[in-house]
Amino acid sequence: MSLDSATPLARTRTKICGLREQQHVDAAIDAGADALGFVLYPPSVRAVSLELCAELTRQVPAFVSTVALFVNPTQWEVETVLSAARIDLLQFHGGEPEAFCASFGRPYVKALAVDESFNLLQSQQQYASAAALLLDTPSAGHGGSGKTFNWQLINTPNTRNERAPALVLSGGLTAANAADAIRALRPFAVDVSSGVEISRGVKNSELIQNFCRAVRLADSSM
Repeated sequence: MSLDSATPLARTRTKICGLREQQHVDAAIDAGADALGFVLYPPSVRAVSLELCAELTRQVPAFVSTVALFVNPTQWEVETVLSAARIDLLQFHGGEPEAFCASFGRPYVKALAVDESFNLLQSQQQYASAAALLLDTPSAGHGGSGKTFNWQLINTPNTRNERAPALVLSGGLTAANAADAIRALRPFAVDVSSGVEISRGVKNSELIQNFCRAVRLADSSM
């Protein structure tokens, strides 16, 4: 996929990340989210234990993807989660090389921080085996900053390549700016965490529903 504005827009997929409670998992599913993210990075305020991850993913129905998020994990840590929980995709937010990300027999998403030095084409080539590249705001906490980045830094229509990883937009998205982001960049998917929280790390079912609704309305208005 590409951010080329000339590319016809299909339905924008939605991922709700940083889920920690069953009620919010249910709210995301009911709202039509395509993917649910669970953070396996202990320093994060949104982290879940292995036991809770296994419990929450067990309740997710077919055709809704479950995503395990890691930051510079060991091979053993990833394999332990895969053996205990129902995980469809892996998401890596650290400095993991492509060979490591691709070594688990699961599709993976590679998160990349976008600043003035970011090169989309180079990143697509570096992680050519990725199912998607998640473009996020630089932050010490490896995501979940609640801040947007300059979207024009990835507005590079000449990099279109149908074999390149899909592009997922993250970083400071909310129901209020989701439509602007989709119109401007036409990503394959959008990813939200802090934008559906009433306080840091605390999700809200109504905000989840509002975000998913905003994405659908943006698609229908294109």
